[in-house]
Amino acid sequence: MTQRGYWENPYQSEFEATVLEAWHEDGKHFAILDQTLFYPTSGGQLHDTGTLGEARVLDVFEPTKHGETIVHVLDRPLAARTRVRGKIDWPRRYRHMQRHTAQHILSQAFLRAGRWNTVAVSLKNPVFTIDFDLPPDEAVVKQAEALANWAVYANLEIRARLVEESQVPLLPLRRLPKVRGTVRVVEIEDWDLAPCGGTHLRRTAEAGPIKILGFERGKKNTTRVYAIAGWEALEDYAAKHEALKSLALKFSSQPLEVPDRVEKLERELFEARGEALKLREKLAELIEAKLTARGQTIAAEVPLEALNELGKRLAARPGTLALLASPQPPKARLLLVKHPDRPEDLKTIWERLRALGARGGGKERYQGVIDLEKLKDALQTLAPDEGS
Repeated sequence: MTQRGYWENPYQSEFEATVLEAWHEDGKHFAILDQTLFYPTSGGQLHDTGTLGEARVLDVFEPTKHGETIVHVLDRPLAARTRVRGKIDWPRRYRHMQRHTAQHILSQAFLRAGRWNTVAVSLKNPVFTIDFDLPPDEAVVKQAEALANWAVYANLEIRARLVEESQVPLLPLRRLPKVRGTVRVVEIEDWDLAPCGGTHLRRTAEAGPIKILGFERGKKNTTRVYAIAGWEALEDYAAKHEALKSLALKFSSQPLEVPDRVEKLERELFEARGEALKLREKLAELIEAKLTARGQTIAAEVPLEALNELGKRLAARPGTLALLASPQPPKARLLLVKHPDRPEDLKTIWERLRALGARGGGKERYQGVIDLEKLKDALQTLAPDEGS
């Protein structure tokens, strides 16, 4: 096994190594080994975690871009010149391999479906993203997903090899390498060839299923695609199936009938809201007639359902000044309005309410809340010659 054992043996999860260097800095412990299977964060793929002896491996990185040294960040110190046994967190590694391989498959699928070139990749989360250089096209997205899963079902072999820089121009690479010198390329048999330093599966079938969850227009007329693959796709499907099944039980229907039931409920809700609006308007009309019969300055308790509609009506009624309250224990909602021909300053009246503990504010209309025990005093803030 070489320094980068994860390239030669991506499926190996345990190894032994010698600690070449170990140090402590800024509250963290670091170690460099003579060989390692721990993958460092690179190319959009996250680092491995696991253990080195009794120490937990928290992070793995290369201190210089495209360098040869791999640094392990630990939760406790290791002694230099000692032998340690390393163990990779295999479920995490395998999921990363599934994501990365699925990304290669999808990138080639989009190239074939619509000549979309991959410009950026993020594999940090189960739902990974690929950015392409052309604007969104739903037909291309659907065709690319179908092609990607064809490649999965074909169970194509995946190989990696090192290529001298002089030979790179002779290869039908999907994209140019970002490094100079010897280049590592990953080949999916009869499907894709791309420079890559990540860990990959042995065959494409292990990456499936591949599901595109959505896409959106990105900056400079590009497209960002959201996808999920492998075990994470199966877990996503299982979670969504359970959610759909639970909804189906509530509707006493089959899972695939839920969208129709929801659509029916939406129509009924829309109709019910329309009826409720008419009833609120009628209620406000009746209360308005009752209140305005007493005078043009009003301080009264009203139902919450009629509060806003009644406020609109009174503010549009010439000569009217109104302080409306809707008790909602332990508070009461307040609404202060007036017609523009009234000379009173609403801000001044609201300051009186604020002195009683009211919270809120406004400009052409003031609204807020006050403790219920202060409501009677609040309604009396309009001077006797202002109130009714």
